[in-house]
Amino acid sequence: MSSIKLPLDLASFDKKSNDYNILRVAEQSRSAIASLIEEERYMDALERTISMMRDLREFSDFENREFRAIFAATLFDLAEIHFFLKDYKQSEKELETLFKVLGKLIKEDAERFGEFHILAMELTARIIRSRKKVIETLVKEKLNTEALYEKVNDGVSSATERLVESLRKVGELLASSGSYKEALKFYAEAVKFSKNRSGKVGRFEIALTIEMAEVMSRVKSMRQRAKRLLAAVLPHAIALEIVELEEQIISLMEMVDKEDDQPSRWKSFLNSLSYNNLKSYLSKNSENKISEEENVAPEEKGKEKKDKDKRSKKK
Repeated sequence: MSSIKLPLDLASFDKKSNDYNILRVAEQSRSAIASLIEEERYMDALERTISMMRDLREFSDFENREFRAIFAATLFDLAEIHFFLKDYKQSEKELETLFKVLGKLIKEDAERFGEFHILAMELTARIIRSRKKVIETLVKEKLNTEALYEKVNDGVSSATERLVESLRKVGELLASSGSYKEALKFYAEAVKFSKNRSGKVGRFEIALTIEMAEVMSRVKSMRQRAKRLLAAVLPHAIALEIVELEEQIISLMEMVDKEDDQPSRWKSFLNSLSYNNLKSYLSKNSENKISEEENVAPEEKGKEKKDKDKRSKKK
């Protein structure tokens, strides 16, 4: 984990005021907490964070922007700490509160706080265990991030890169476990965010789309969609003169065609059986059954006859 850096603007505060002192101490505490987390001393980090939050309660104005900024950064730290401590429910609660605080901050100053909103989305992809909930959260929060790309700065671009990589890794993990349709949801989001970040279809976006199409090709009903997706990015690879990607796309398209032309094993088996072969197979099975009956020991046959006679007398 790398703690998010959120420099505070303390120019408007009187350096002798209690509020100024609280925010300065909070900044110093966050640096110490980041070191504890890197050393994997999570319980110590948690205790230090809780102590810092108690001090923050003494701040005079909870609506102050700098107070809300340090509070958001602290929630970010807490969500990761509780995740490392395997307290997943608490971690998710802190994420929900974090988005509420950041939602207001980016409306006030998108250029300053946009990066941290995207980092919170990246954190969501990493720590929420329910994949369905991850997608729902990303779709919901994406509405707040669309405006951020109108004025892309280095912070937003870097944060989006981290988000895309996290989404790609989740997709890769789900695909490796056979959850192809779930994996595709994460790949789709990764591609969308990557295009927003760069504003174009570049080498990375093409490679990511190929990866997505490869997963799609593993689902029989989606193979033609995979082919259409590959056909759509091929002109971009040609325009960029990236021979390696061109070859990957063409190779995958050929593989999809080959898979579609190949009948299923069961169908091939049935087609391989002619009427005469099938008749012979059934006849052979019948002969084997008769042979088995004839090979029954005489004493067993006698026993069967006696049992039959007894049943007849009882009637």
